[in-house]
Amino acid sequence: MPKKIDDFSSYGQKLLSLFARLLFSMESHSLTDLARMLKCSKQTVLRLVQDIERAYLVDIEHNFKGNRRYYRIKRRFLPSLSLTETEVNVLYMCRTFAEHLLGHEQFEEATRALLKSRDLLPEKKARTPQHMEKHKICKINYRRLTAERTKTFYIKPLKLFSHQDTVYLHSRMARTPGKVYKTPDFDPLLVVHRIKKVEITDRDFEFPKNYDFEKLFNREFGIIKEESFKVRVEFTGWAAKYVPERIWSPDQKITNKKGGNIVLTFTASSKPELISWLLSFGDEGKLLKPKWLVDEVGQTVEQLQRLYLENT
Repeated sequence: MPKKIDDFSSYGQKLLSLFARLLFSMESHSLTDLARMLKCSKQTVLRLVQDIERAYLVDIEHNFKGNRRYYRIKRRFLPSLSLTETEVNVLYMCRTFAEHLLGHEQFEEATRALLKSRDLLPEKKARTPQHMEKHKICKINYRRLTAERTKTFYIKPLKLFSHQDTVYLHSRMARTPGKVYKTPDFDPLLVVHRIKKVEITDRDFEFPKNYDFEKLFNREFGIIKEESFKVRVEFTGWAAKYVPERIWSPDQKITNKKGGNIVLTFTASSKPELISWLLSFGDEGKLLKPKWLVDEVGQTVEQLQRLYLENT
């Protein structure tokens, strides 16, 4: 099978992608963001900008904000598209939710389509939603599930995504003004509907270059990231037919047994999610390993039995 060519692999492809981004967005893009988008050095971006100006006689605006360089192509006159600003914002939100499902290539295609459509909007409506494109530190009021009151803190929002009918915001803690920053044990994973208030500050942050959503959240079973552990579960009946149709963890292995039973082996990182998932199969799923979790599941089942026996 021929090796797949990366969509930004050649200089020509980088040049066309940069030209399309500047042409259709009508907004200023920093040198850093463009280098990240094209997966190249800042020096390469500078050469690309010069080549676009020379070859297409396009007037690209250069300006500085602080110590960061920005580029922009002025908006041209085009017929208007009958989309409202709210409709465009919803499309951007849908694009963000779908990023981890689409993959890089299709996500870039969706982004280009949105930019082209936005270029046909009236001037006042042709703005990219600030929370989608700008890297700003946010001040939020958040109430945890077991807390009686909200807590106020500052975050660097990284990724908005959905999982099992819930929308999450993965972020990193930011320094609270006037206080010494202390590195937390875990990055905040926030349930969006528990965020009671959001205030976008004027403080910028640099999006981490090594951030890899797939590596963080799609490497094992569970949205909660604790210490990983290996799991073995035997399934019978309908569950033995249902389980192989799904991918529960990238490293999963399925062993067929006599009588139609199967044994699923995989890595998990969240004990509460694993127990909840296992109990959803009733008596068609039996945990074999690890031993410490088998004992805990047994205790949970005994508590459930006592709970229901009290009502008989």
